[in-house]
Amino acid sequence: MNRQIARLSLIATLLILVLAVFTARWSVIDATALKNEPLNRRPLLEQQQIPRGLILARDNSKIAENRHVGTHQNKRYYRVYPQNNVFSHAAGYAFVSRGSSGLEQSQNDVLSGTAGDLGSFFDEIAGGPSQGDDIKTALDPEAQKTAISALAGRQGAIVAMDPRSGAVQVMASQPDYNPNDIPAKFAELNRQSNSPLFNRATQGQYPPGSTFKVVTAAAGLDSGKYTPDSQISGKNNKVISGVPLQNFGGENFASISLTDALTHSVNTVFGEMGEKLGKKTMFDYMTRFGFNAKPPLDYPRSQMFASGEYKNGKLLDANSPSVDVGRMAIGQDKLQVTPLQMAMVASAVANGGKLMRPHMVEKVVGPDGRTKDTIGSDEQSRVMSEKSASELNQMMRHVVESGTGTAAQLQGIQVAGKTGTAEAPGGFNDAWFIAFAPADNPKVAVAVVVEHAQQSQTGGEVAAPLAAQVMRVLLRRNG
Repeated sequence: MNRQIARLSLIATLLILVLAVFTARWSVIDATALKNEPLNRRPLLEQQQIPRGLILARDNSKIAENRHVGTHQNKRYYRVYPQNNVFSHAAGYAFVSRGSSGLEQSQNDVLSGTAGDLGSFFDEIAGGPSQGDDIKTALDPEAQKTAISALAGRQGAIVAMDPRSGAVQVMASQPDYNPNDIPAKFAELNRQSNSPLFNRATQGQYPPGSTFKVVTAAAGLDSGKYTPDSQISGKNNKVISGVPLQNFGGENFASISLTDALTHSVNTVFGEMGEKLGKKTMFDYMTRFGFNAKPPLDYPRSQMFASGEYKNGKLLDANSPSVDVGRMAIGQDKLQVTPLQMAMVASAVANGGKLMRPHMVEKVVGPDGRTKDTIGSDEQSRVMSEKSASELNQMMRHVVESGTGTAAQLQGIQVAGKTGTAEAPGGFNDAWFIAFAPADNPKVAVAVVVEHAQQSQTGGEVAAPLAAQVMRVLLRRNG
């Protein structure tokens, strides 16, 4: 009998320990992940009792604000988005019935007044915050509307940022949605085949095509193995990784400089470069540009994709035998990238080889109007030397002056860029363009992708003019 009692006591003790471990895990170890889960409605239910902080655009116009129902103790606040579709993917939504996304999710602690600072601590002691903090973003309404208009209903995305600071000023993804419709139409939006809730700017998985040649050129120049004047054979059907590689349109080039090869986007030149640089060097520079990891953007990690080489849904590294480095070097093979990542590539070249951490939030403002936090410029990585960046800047100018990107030219302003045309399923192309301007003192960097372009259409024809429209607006506003 005593043995049975002892056994039951032991089992009871073990069960209590298991319960304690799992309780600690959910309440402490996994608390942050649970809080950030988009479908976790408990924080939103609790926060309905206080006015949530505003989300403001660069010009202080309201992206997200509040309304309320009821009075006194029964008063409940809910979100309204006065600009409707304009910032749907960037700002996201926050509703008790549907959870949250975008900045509404990643900045929830700030917007709900529970950010963990000293003021929030005293608020908790006093029974909770009376109001959330506002966030002012770098998002530019005029440039954002220009990007949406330029896409003209076509599926794709445009990202523009200030290369000097990393401030993301445009994040346009098409198709979009009206966040005010989320409570009533969430299921319907989820069913739509064109996925309007999907943020193509941060989640889209595209082959980058020849825009990736900028990464290959950076690796070649900065490693010291190539110069802008290096002469390389551009003959068509050159054998790369044991298989003949074709140039676009079957063009054949004799010995050609690296500058001219970028200007005319000669595949066989960059394929040979990739082979000679090798996987280790190529992956090293990719990592410096931000590939192989999710971007450090102030945005939900669940809504961001890590750009790189993929097989069976898994990122490959330099040791993988599956990587065809020659074809990767021209933006093919197994590369999948986001428009945000390619905007970061353009930004790093524009900023003299320094990649600044991308961010949308620039300032946190308390209910009393006092600035509580300012998000300054933060260097993410030194991608290449200033000398290499300057050389690549000059090479990219030639692309827009006389090469494949002439449609991105701006009157009186020199633009540097690179086109890309990547084959997509169904007999279509993904049309790409990355750029920055003014080339001699860059203030804006941009990446554009347009899905389902005709096979006869190139990135220079389809995407470059869109980039020009957005850059024109931002250059006027960036001063």
